[in-house]
Amino acid sequence: MRNVVLARVDDRLIHGEVVTAWTPNTKATRIIIIDDDVAKDEFNVRVVKALAPAGTKVFVYNVEKGAEKLMVPGKEGERLLVLAKTPITFDRLVKAGVPLKEVNLGGAGIRNKRQPFINNVALDPDEVLACESLQKAGCRVYYQLVPEQGVVEIDNALKQAKQNFGLE
Repeated sequence: MRNVVLARVDDRLIHGEVVTAWTPNTKATRIIIIDDDVAKDEFNVRVVKALAPAGTKVFVYNVEKGAEKLMVPGKEGERLLVLAKTPITFDRLVKAGVPLKEVNLGGAGIRNKRQPFINNVALDPDEVLACESLQKAGCRVYYQLVPEQGVVEIDNALKQAKQNFGLE
């Protein structure tokens, strides 16, 4: 598998926190966005590529192609920051055989069935179940907005969200 230095849920994909904090902090050399809808929209692909930090290559794949690309041996010195809009995408990657060790929950706004989950993260019932599925697969899921802030484990939030959505 390639060298994933950060797998992050952020429904904004590439934006200020990713450009000014996460990319330099992780010393990422490439950003891989995995999203079925963005991957099939050429305009959105051009936009996210234009937003990347100078010198950082951006690739956009659907989940199937993303899993395939992550499973090949990486190049020497390569450091990947993988972004997805929802934890469901990372759960699909793990179920496809990608051995992710950790997933960082960043920004995910309230919309549709999403309810507040932890700090500035809102999740819907399927996203809550995806976080639980990731944990059951041995993947640590945690919240951390920016590298300078402390890590918050999601166990209590997960339990509360499951109760709120009647998932227990």
